[in-house]
Amino acid sequence: MFIKFKEKIFPDLRVGLLHGKMRPSEKDEVMNAFRNNEIDLLVATTVVEVGIDVPEATMMVIENADRFGLSQLHQLRGRIGRGEKEGKCILLTNERVGEKAWKRLKIMTETDDGFKIAEEDLKIRGPGEILGTRQWGFKSSELIKYLQDIKLLKLAKEMASYISSPEFPYWERKLCEEVLKETKGELLEISITA
Repeated sequence: MFIKFKEKIFPDLRVGLLHGKMRPSEKDEVMNAFRNNEIDLLVATTVVEVGIDVPEATMMVIENADRFGLSQLHQLRGRIGRGEKEGKCILLTNERVGEKAWKRLKIMTETDDGFKIAEEDLKIRGPGEILGTRQWGFKSSELIKYLQDIKLLKLAKEMASYISSPEFPYWERKLCEEVLKETKGELLEISITA
């Protein structure tokens, strides 16, 4: 794509390339050239997702946007429009896009609020295991509906803090620890400290 852009589509522009397999010094060189307006068009992989701040960057085109998650799309889009001029992000997709991908793309066109995007991502992908290793999906017997029962999560956090505090009686802590160990199910580890 870089060669195509540089030689055929935009031969009059100064086109740069940035990807994760480049040495750090090479990446720095390209980014400095981009910042200093020595590069008009930067073709990049998702290496630009984090830590890139070029206020003059105003447009981004994300190819195969249907393959990215919401948080990654939001991070990428956040690289543009940081200066005085408004940023535009164009999401390109394949012809056949699944239902979940369409939902993600629709959300990206409706909001730039990171909290709203995270909430919608949670609805689409599911919470995964709260204390396990799976980071997505719904369990058949979900114990907690995150979005509908946020108060319960806050209460659980407060109780966990209290149980692990020095004010909590030792024998009650030991009892809780034993009950949790007996009922842990898929939990990997339980740690109650004094």
